[in-house]
Amino acid sequence: MITVVVPTIGRRSLRRVLAALDADLPTIVVDDRPRFCPALKVPGHVEVLRTGGRGPAAARNAGWRAAGTPWIAFLDDDVVPQPGWRDALVADLADLSEDVAGSQGRLRVDLPDRRRPTDAERNTAALTGADWVTADMAYRRSALERVGGFDERFPRAYREDADIALRLLKAGYGLAKGRRVTLHPVRDDGFWASVRAQRGNADDALMRRLHGAGWRAAVDDVPGRLRRHALTTALGLLSCVLTAAVGGARGHRARVAHPAARCLPALGTAAGLAWLALTAEFAWARLAPGPRTPEEVVRMAVTSVVIPPAACAQRLMGELRARR
Repeated sequence: MITVVVPTIGRRSLRRVLAALDADLPTIVVDDRPRFCPALKVPGHVEVLRTGGRGPAAARNAGWRAAGTPWIAFLDDDVVPQPGWRDALVADLADLSEDVAGSQGRLRVDLPDRRRPTDAERNTAALTGADWVTADMAYRRSALERVGGFDERFPRAYREDADIALRLLKAGYGLAKGRRVTLHPVRDDGFWASVRAQRGNADDALMRRLHGAGWRAAVDDVPGRLRRHALTTALGLLSCVLTAAVGGARGHRARVAHPAARCLPALGTAAGLAWLALTAEFAWARLAPGPRTPEEVVRMAVTSVVIPPAACAQRLMGELRARR
């Protein structure tokens, strides 16, 4: 009745996922690492497919197309299904009508008890309130066939889940919330993880292109800070340009004599102060709810400078790709 599909990039946590699943539950692991990587070590009952680094959407498509069951349960390779997960999954799917295409599991994120969560930990915890995330999402095979599966133009594990949910809803299907529980551990992906996460802005551009400006409301997603990031980036660039112009004008008395040139230092200073204020506000918004340890302070200060231009650059590249 159900096949579990687990796309993976070879994380060590894959072992915990497979260990938490019943051995008699059909399971397909889709290895999306580059083809030259050594074979994964998995239990004997687990089937392994390889997609060669084409992205999670392509990996999930390969998995559900290889399965022969009416339902496909997708799990990420860094989650841990909780005890009784299989029985709860069967119960979640048992009473669904034919016009319901999918059932979402309940994600649990265990945050630290003795301190406030970091920015990275809060970002992971936000998954508990997100709709239709494929960390634990079961779809009816016939519904996947009808909409063509996951859109492989989404290269990351970001927005491909919201995209297929919207396409299924537009096709007239319903989506349900199940009662099964899956633990999503908090990972430390390094100092620059929040900057790398800005690649998702390119996927937001594709979502807007495919589903219109109201796509966030359709999936109950909160608005991002892209407009503020754009303003912050513009002010920073303006300050740099005006400062450079003032420096060049000092060597040319004729330019300094021009009335417009006399305004450049003041304009450059104003733009710089505005950039600093917006950057400080952004850093504090990320730092204030957290533990405010020295390490977290440094991380928030540095990455809050880099994130706005990184987000804008990714969105611009995404818009260009989406139009092509």
